[in-house]
Amino acid sequence: MTAGSKDRLELAALESRVDELIKAVESLATENEALRSQQASLTTERAALIEKTEQARSRVEAMIARLKAMETRS
Repeated sequence: MTAGSKDRLELAALESRVDELIKAVESLATENEALRSQQASLTTERAALIEKTEQARSRVEAMIARLKAMETRS
């Protein structure tokens, strides 16, 4: 094998590896974008659930207060 053909083989292998790395970067970028979108969605959902929990807590506390008031009147 001559030095030139060896260099061509090494260059072809390097090109192949670079192509693989480019595909991997593109795949990771797509996955990253999807994960960021999912994170934003989950953050919004979490905020809504926290708000609903706070509203439920307030209603329960108000009911308890009314029950205690009824109890003390009796």
